[in-house]
Amino acid sequence: MSIEHMLRRSFVTGTGAGLAATALGAQTAQAPGHGSSPAPGEFYVTAFGARGDGKTLDTAAVNRAIEAASAAGGGAVTFPSGTYLCYSIHLKSKVTLYLARGATILAANPPGAGTAGGYDDAEPNAWDKFQDYGHSHWRNSLIWGEGLNDIGIEGPGLIWGKGLSRGSSSDPGPKAEDPRVGNKAISLKNCRNVTFRDFSILQGGHFGILATGVDNFTIDNLKIDTNRDGIDIDCCRNVRISNCSVNSPWDDAICLKSSFGLGYARATDMVTITNCLVSGSFAMGSLLDGTFQPLPAGVSIPRTGRIKFGTESNGGFKNITVSNCVFDGCQGLALESVDGAILEDVTVTNITMRDISSSPLFLRLGRRMRGPEGVPVGVLRRVLISNISCSNSASRYGSIISGIPGHLIENIKIRDVYIQHQGGGTAEAAAIRPPEEETGYPDPHRFGDIPAQFFIRHTRNLEISNIEFEVLKPDLRPVFLLTDVQDASLFRIKAPRISERGAFALRDVRNFNITASKPLIGDTQIDRAEDSNL
Repeated sequence: MSIEHMLRRSFVTGTGAGLAATALGAQTAQAPGHGSSPAPGEFYVTAFGARGDGKTLDTAAVNRAIEAASAAGGGAVTFPSGTYLCYSIHLKSKVTLYLARGATILAANPPGAGTAGGYDDAEPNAWDKFQDYGHSHWRNSLIWGEGLNDIGIEGPGLIWGKGLSRGSSSDPGPKAEDPRVGNKAISLKNCRNVTFRDFSILQGGHFGILATGVDNFTIDNLKIDTNRDGIDIDCCRNVRISNCSVNSPWDDAICLKSSFGLGYARATDMVTITNCLVSGSFAMGSLLDGTFQPLPAGVSIPRTGRIKFGTESNGGFKNITVSNCVFDGCQGLALESVDGAILEDVTVTNITMRDISSSPLFLRLGRRMRGPEGVPVGVLRRVLISNISCSNSASRYGSIISGIPGHLIENIKIRDVYIQHQGGGTAEAAAIRPPEEETGYPDPHRFGDIPAQFFIRHTRNLEISNIEFEVLKPDLRPVFLLTDVQDASLFRIKAPRISERGAFALRDVRNFNITASKPLIGDTQIDRAEDSNL
């Protein structure tokens, strides 16, 4: 079943009915007060020729309004109630787009062969081989800006990327790489002092929001219901994401990246993500209208929808806090450095998770090294994770902390965690030795079935305290499996003891101690264990 068919069916059956009145109503917009003058600094797109009828292309009129606001030294470009069919809209410094209630910016379908118009062409990028096509270009978007300052998009209206490409080679129709095709709802490059607030995005293409090299960026109270990534923050500094809801079953919901798209390695630094919902569990459109309809039965969907650092990880991730967030029907938290990034000084706290489809916690240091030659393997260190409640998680992957031989993940503290998972692990699964996958794409699925409920490999200075596992079916795997681990301290571990092989499997472990974890095990201190089961 295609995404377009799913969305169309949701409108017909009632899911998205509230959106239909806005996005499909095609009413003609009126200036304020039916002829009254706008306030100083306010530029109504209808005054520049926009029809707002959902049929007439309003791109030129919208861009004229933005140019006028810019020429006046800045201001608000207002979209009254109506549906504004557009190709690429060009943001300007000191200009804010204001989407009034009932206003929709609708991405037009790409033009047919021999037809004029279309989205702006993707600009050349000499470094595009180091990240995928979508991350390497910005201008092939519905709304874009480059080198700007003091800009914003605000108001309770909607941005509907109906005519955008998802950037997937398996999709029918125009491809993102084709001329005059757009594949992002909003993209920004090298901007500063940006505010996005209160609007919604439906079906945002490859990215609902792609921000690369953007500093002093506030994203607040957005609702995004989309068919690929929700929000991607790439090589940005001082970013605040708060009070957002993102439903993105086909890809990541809120994703921090540090690609080589700018032509140099730049860290994503000083970021807070708080009070957000991320989901992979709802039919597209049903988060926006508040009906929260489940995905149709029989549709194969990855249910990604998570918060993730990576995969593009050239420049690093530093000084970041994630707090008070809800994960629903998606993958878990993922922190990844595989392209030479330094990932450090990260705090994650107060997270609830439900129906997690892979690893609730996934920390990965690898050496994919998609970037210029000569860059050393990265670092993953100084991460604190606390107050996590996870229910009905898939069991075959477990939680994973995995570095690579010679490059250890360091200084990890995890406390106050409750994980309920489906169980059912077998004795055969407990004997599996997962591949290293040092150069592969970092994802829990790449390791195959995991031989423990929590798998830890190539790690130094690890503290885990007050963690409890509940299994819905008996699980014959150990609770913890540690391989090539130095200086590990475990305190107050609770789990059903079912396996006769022991609750803890230690392979090449030095300086291991566990306390206050009866009846699983009495207090134990081991200087070195080559291959032991406790």
